[in-house]
Amino acid sequence: MASSFLLFLLIFLSVSSFILLSESQKTSKPNRFILQLQKDPKTKLYVTNIYKRTPSQKVPFVVDLNGRLLWVTCEKSYRSSTYHAPRCRSTQCSRADSHYCHICSTRDGPGCHNNTCGVMSMNPVTGLTAMSELAQDVLSIQSTQGSNPGPMVRVPQFLFTCAPSLLLQRGLPSTVQGVAGLGHSPISLPTQLASHFGSAGFAPTFALCLAPKGVMFFGDSPYYMLPNVDITRPLSYTPLIISPQGEYYMEVKSIKINNKDVPIDTALLSINKQGVGGTKLSTINPYTILHHSIFKAVTQFFSKELSAIPQVKPVAPFGVCFNSKSFQNSRVGPGAPNIDLVLHDKHVMWRIYGANSIVEAAPGVSCLAFVDGGMKNNGASIIIGAYQMENNLVQFDMARSRLGFSSSLLFYKTSCNNFNFTAIP
Repeated sequence: MASSFLLFLLIFLSVSSFILLSESQKTSKPNRFILQLQKDPKTKLYVTNIYKRTPSQKVPFVVDLNGRLLWVTCEKSYRSSTYHAPRCRSTQCSRADSHYCHICSTRDGPGCHNNTCGVMSMNPVTGLTAMSELAQDVLSIQSTQGSNPGPMVRVPQFLFTCAPSLLLQRGLPSTVQGVAGLGHSPISLPTQLASHFGSAGFAPTFALCLAPKGVMFFGDSPYYMLPNVDITRPLSYTPLIISPQGEYYMEVKSIKINNKDVPIDTALLSINKQGVGGTKLSTINPYTILHHSIFKAVTQFFSKELSAIPQVKPVAPFGVCFNSKSFQNSRVGPGAPNIDLVLHDKHVMWRIYGANSIVEAAPGVSCLAFVDGGMKNNGASIIIGAYQMENNLVQFDMARSRLGFSSSLLFYKTSCNNFNFTAIP
């Protein structure tokens, strides 16, 4: 009799625990999110659609890895019942680091109210800036368990700026209405998601997986690509460096081609007291930009290692180009010498294969996908461009101050095009 009672008790406790666990899973807040990315063929910038306003509306934005905030043009067709412009010197203004009171007398509506906060918005391609109105409105983003889209989740008071339409006039795709900044700043997209969902276990981490139809993850791993590949498993890590402007840098100690050291001025690889030098990552620059002396050394060394391939007349903006038909193809692109960025430790290297070092710039013409940045000494010596990050998972882990990178996912028989955007029923 006692054994029957114990068996019944064990069954009851097991069933109760399962029910409680199921209910907690249903009611728990999501702690990972995704945005789909599309590469604009003309500008080579990455565009994502973000749902904003009430009623919810899909709005296209350019993704700027180092942007300080999310801005959108509001002058003509902004309609929302939940729009709010915080008053000058309010808590929201302090959070946005606003030191200006916005004055607008031409009209009364989103982007144009008196005694609200003024914040500078910038076109990251042209560098053009304009004073904009700080605003709050609903933002909705799709949750995920890492392998499929889940339900949409609302951020009710997301801070952004209403910018004048003149910021859209040059350099950006004609379809977009603004720029989504991912930089390390108080009101960037990742920072606000971390602030809003932090109590739900959301990790202050985001990751880029760039491709013509790529994906961006917010929150910690794992992340999966078809066919059921956890693309975080091959990640290596290096310290993540944040500039005073909230831009993302990493430490490159040297460069190797075909496992041989490239003779470069290593002083250019360190950030000096004026904030000049070092290696920055960017989604705005289509290709990696190298200080002239580094560019010269890399292109000469690469050409020497690829002397069996005939060179042809360069196609702008590249400096060295080859006959495409002379390359043999591999799983990781054209058969070109490997380029290694040697990081904080000589055993930690970001390897760039042919798929990310060679680009077909014209029919039959393949070029080394690096650009001469000139002799100017007023910024990063190396800017890692979007092409070099394509089909690489790049993870920005703020909690651990580290940068994760996978090198080419093509090695693992998947790519950044392979996220399953079919929603779970």
